[in-house]
Amino acid sequence: MMSALWFNHAIALVLAAALDRIVGDPWGWPHPVQAIGQVITWGSQSIFRLKLSSLGERSLGVLLGLGIILGSGLVGWGMVRLAGMVHPAVGLGCEVVLLASCFAGRSLRRAAEDVLAPLESGNIPLARQRLALYVGRDTENLDEPEILRAVLETVSENATDGVLAPLFYALVGAFLPWGSVPMALAYKAASTLDSMIGYRESPYTHLGWFSARFEDGLTWLPCRLTVATIALLSGNPRRVWAICRRDAPADPSPNAGWSECAYAAALGVQLGGQNIYRGQVKEKPLLGDAVGEIGGDRIDQALTLTRHAFLLWIVVGVSAMVAVMRWTSSLVP
Repeated sequence: MMSALWFNHAIALVLAAALDRIVGDPWGWPHPVQAIGQVITWGSQSIFRLKLSSLGERSLGVLLGLGIILGSGLVGWGMVRLAGMVHPAVGLGCEVVLLASCFAGRSLRRAAEDVLAPLESGNIPLARQRLALYVGRDTENLDEPEILRAVLETVSENATDGVLAPLFYALVGAFLPWGSVPMALAYKAASTLDSMIGYRESPYTHLGWFSARFEDGLTWLPCRLTVATIALLSGNPRRVWAICRRDAPADPSPNAGWSECAYAAALGVQLGGQNIYRGQVKEKPLLGDAVGEIGGDRIDQALTLTRHAFLLWIVVGVSAMVAVMRWTSSLVP
């Protein structure tokens, strides 16, 4: 029974990876993250209207975060379960679509290409305008090198929390009775909470405190595995790891700096420096060595590294499931 369950989970993971690679997230289609975001907006605004003390906001922030994370996983589990009652093939299809929506590999490439296309034709104002859709920094006055740095930083940071971390939790879930979808959706909910309310600045200082730290904890292990994988794929793992140990701890984020630094070291470029957020200048630590300049070719290499890391994790995960299935089958007389 468990072997058949693991086999179905393995098939779903492979098909979901293929679906994300081929289709991605078409514009205008409903997406689980949109629904999660609407619930976060409704919940946070409802809490703000109560005008609570900082302790009250923190307490309700914990409830909001846990409720949305656990609720997302439960809804995902229920959808797959109900679809499976209609027909096993329908259940598998539902699982594949929900999993593919958690893997943002093609969406990340599309976002990068959306900014690079006008940049390559010399239309810097349009590149700035499109970049503003994907990053939090002010883009109005960025020149071409700064636009390229912003794209590479976005690609390298989101490789972890947008692509590989959801896959990590999907693989973990595949070994559990409830499957990959609840784990991947729960992580996606935690990531969405962090991106929407996980700020130190007002008004989210207290409300988003739990969500930010909880997402940091969930991302810690997959981020380190991402760094190790990128280092391995770079062909010079010792150098990449040494640069990450030297530079990444200076970043205030326990995960973003490590992810960005791994790509910077693997590509021989330097990330970090001065950014402007809502008119406020912030200095980010320098990550990596400026052996070469950041260009479209380096960004394409970063996306290729992410795709190869994703495929490697799929192969290792599915192989582990097959090995466990064979082992459990050998125990049955």
